[in-house]
Amino acid sequence: MAVMSAILMGTIGVISKYAQLSAETITFYRLFFGGGLMLLFLLLTRKAHLLKQWPSWQVLLNGVFLAAFIVFYVQAMNYTSMANAIMMVYLAPVAASIVAHFFMGERLNRSSVVLILLALFGFAMMMEFRLEFSDGSDDAVGLGFAALALFTYAGFILVNRTIPAGVHVYTRSWYQLMVGALCILPLMLQHAEPINSTQWGWLLAAGLLPGFLAILFAVIALRELPAATFGTLAYMEPIAVVSFGWILFAQTLSWLQISGCLLIILSGVVQAILMQRRIDRLAAA
Repeated sequence: MAVMSAILMGTIGVISKYAQLSAETITFYRLFFGGGLMLLFLLLTRKAHLLKQWPSWQVLLNGVFLAAFIVFYVQAMNYTSMANAIMMVYLAPVAASIVAHFFMGERLNRSSVVLILLALFGFAMMMEFRLEFSDGSDDAVGLGFAALALFTYAGFILVNRTIPAGVHVYTRSWYQLMVGALCILPLMLQHAEPINSTQWGWLLAAGLLPGFLAILFAVIALRELPAATFGTLAYMEPIAVVSFGWILFAQTLSWLQISGCLLIILSGVVQAILMQRRIDRLAAA
């Protein structure tokens, strides 16, 4: 379930490229259709009463972060390769750890600092140790959007840590989807772009696959797996995104870039394992 969730999360890039619609339109329908399908699921499983609970201001704020993250991420993939976009985004846990160290009292130990430096070095390898771009290339614009996606995703991670434990995961998930959809609605309406039947199919897929099923599978997996195991398997998403870009859109990578991808993924996996061990020690104390 965790692997399926990660792979389904990675399909948004494929859907956005085939749909050929604005990032705002894709984001709105991913969130709106995803929320609608989740509401239907809760009604069928007789859990709709969970939505009567006040979700907390943190959940509402995270809905804003979620919408902003998806818009920036989709825009990034419109200008640069899917691999560049997803690897920049997966530096968000690094950014969140640094912010938490200075402002939330979550001190970084030596191993955490080493892993952060390894992830940053991996990103430098992804960029082949240069920041120059060829004439006519939109990579700089794409990486700019990816950086915005990184910061909004980091904000999502940090706020998520402060959500009261009593808020059910289905409650927070549904409200985040719907608040995000409401936030992006005015921007989507400004475009007022025509949508043909094929594009409607892709928008429905965006709501079903990364919008609903990925979240549902993640919730199920978290019930059965330790957090560290789930966090490790979640790194299947960047692998899936890079694979989709290579197979479907001929977005090839050099061996240096592939090595950088693997270094970022490895540092994230090890960090997830060490974090769970730390939590287990605190619980046992």
